[in-house]
Amino acid sequence: MTEPHCDPHPNPTGIKRVAVLTSGGDAPGMNAAIRAVVRTATSQGIEVIGVRRGFSGLHRGDFITLGPRDVANTLQRGGTILLSARSHTWRTPEGRARGARHLRAHDVDALIVIGGDGSFHGAHFLQEEHGIPVIGLPGTIDNDLYGTDHTIGYFTAVETALDAVDKLRDTGASHERIFVIEVMGRHAGHIALDVAVAGGAEEVFIPEDAKEVAGVLDIVRASVKKGKMGSIIIVAEGYPGGATGVAQAIQDGTGMETRVSILGHIQRGGSPVSSDRILASRLGEAAVYALMEGKSDVMVGRQNHETSFTPLAHTWEKRKDVSRDLYRCAKTLSI
Repeated sequence: MTEPHCDPHPNPTGIKRVAVLTSGGDAPGMNAAIRAVVRTATSQGIEVIGVRRGFSGLHRGDFITLGPRDVANTLQRGGTILLSARSHTWRTPEGRARGARHLRAHDVDALIVIGGDGSFHGAHFLQEEHGIPVIGLPGTIDNDLYGTDHTIGYFTAVETALDAVDKLRDTGASHERIFVIEVMGRHAGHIALDVAVAGGAEEVFIPEDAKEVAGVLDIVRASVKKGKMGSIIIVAEGYPGGATGVAQAIQDGTGMETRVSILGHIQRGGSPVSSDRILASRLGEAAVYALMEGKSDVMVGRQNHETSFTPLAHTWEKRKDVSRDLYRCAKTLSI
């Protein structure tokens, strides 16, 4: 075990070994978070066990030891070196009991879970049923977790989608076409709204505002009259009917040539941008210190430039709205 090389943090809980896993959909920056957990823990004389393939691996006892060199050169990598998988077994009390037995057999004192609300459900019930301290890190491109301004992977997903929008605008203008572009975000419109503003879209459809598609027809016609060579419409995947439904309504209502582009899982991949690397690093460090201080069943986030701790249950029970000011801005700037 590497000796601590920085000032010791108070450790009244006496934690000596922690486990870390990534669960659910992967997000750029997860590796940066793993790296931060491993190196912070090591600096405090705490050993780290990596759980491969999320809760599925925890149920099977798929563990590896992680040290500082094991996470070298991972900061810039997308995806997750610990892999991820869905686990139906973990949704059962029996499955969680088996995972708890594996943790105790390896003398693990606490667990850090990097993922979204589904992953936090699994962590919460593990703590509730078996008393194992858990800390959640918000790792999802959707940015839909209450208790943090941004989630790990969100910034990179927006940049990836924006790059695609810029390219599609070029070809749309060349052929005088309307492009209806669907971005990810599940039931949240955060990615769609940011991309719409940054990409100069004529309209954006998000689940938080179930406005009628018919309202965009006048916008498209007005754009043509203003001399615009093409139009970009952004649709969040959670909007009823998705991009295909919006495009069909536009084509039927205007007769104009319309194309659909569904960006899909490309938004999850790629090297994380600096904002995601920094966010993941700060949250990973904070998670280890939080466990040492005795915190449990909370998500570590960043709100108003400060580290925050939110009960895991609140992350899915409370709603995180999109920025209504930005939504208004998108409308104002689309003229």
